[in-house]
Amino acid sequence: MSKGLAILTSGGDAAGMNPAVKCCAEYAAQRGYTPYLIYDGLRGMVEDNIVLSSRDLLSGILHRGGTILRSSRCKRFFDFEYRKQAYENLQKRGINHLVVIGGDGSFRALNQFYHDFGVPFAGIPATIDNDIAGTDYCLGVDTALNVIRSSIDSIRDTASSFSRAFVIEVMGRHCGYLALSSALSSGAEICLVPEVPYNLDQIGARLKMEIDDGRRYVLAIVAEGTQMASYLTRWINDSIGMEARLTILGHVQRGGSPTVHDRVMAYKFSIAAIDALDAGLTDAIMVYRDGSYNHLPIHSVADAKYVLDPLLLRLAGPLGN
Repeated sequence: MSKGLAILTSGGDAAGMNPAVKCCAEYAAQRGYTPYLIYDGLRGMVEDNIVLSSRDLLSGILHRGGTILRSSRCKRFFDFEYRKQAYENLQKRGINHLVVIGGDGSFRALNQFYHDFGVPFAGIPATIDNDIAGTDYCLGVDTALNVIRSSIDSIRDTASSFSRAFVIEVMGRHCGYLALSSALSSGAEICLVPEVPYNLDQIGARLKMEIDDGRRYVLAIVAEGTQMASYLTRWINDSIGMEARLTILGHVQRGGSPTVHDRVMAYKFSIAAIDALDAGLTDAIMVYRDGSYNHLPIHSVADAKYVLDPLLLRLAGPLGN
């Protein structure tokens, strides 16, 4: 029986995807699979943008950010006829295993594909939002945090030079992990995230006391899910009386060469994914919890809500009050 295995990246790009692609393809070949690469995510499956993996295609990608396989949004994949077309594209090459590197939306799509046509898949969590249930870590998070840290350090220089307040909006959708971690590691005075109630009156009273005591600038980290960045900037100007500026970091957070941590995590997740398929698992999502690598069935991930680390919330709690 043919042992074709195809790798795709889907959803938002994240540093660490390329090391994962490289390791999956190389380790799959060692385990007796014939590895293929699917370009353009789910759309590439439908449009038959599938090629046999080769040393040339994998060479020199380890240090690159984003994904060389590219990604896409594909509404057609939710139509059975297009999923059938994707299945036929796999069948003619003898591909009967899939590895998807992405987020929970991508995992759900492949799970539907598995139930339709019986093609087993393994999922590797990759999103800078770090919002996938069941795992403490997703590929791309460490690189994104380092990009944010570097940006905040630069902003602090000008904030202190002009005695200003800077509000810095970071990504994360509806998850405050990036904001909380960045606020703690940068020594910010304010942190607003969707998961924690905040009290601007208490924040204002605290900041006024600190300014009277000698504080000359303020850093505020705001998660995009709060939609509070612009309002908070105006509020600091009006209520605190300190000149404030807003910086929205945006998609710069997704880019950059993956850190050592993301490269190593990519390798460990990838080996676990191939081993899971080799063991006969059909819908396994790789996870990292409490220092250990494991896997969970898709329903345990897709049907659960990600919960922030309680200790992280406790440490950052005073920044919202």
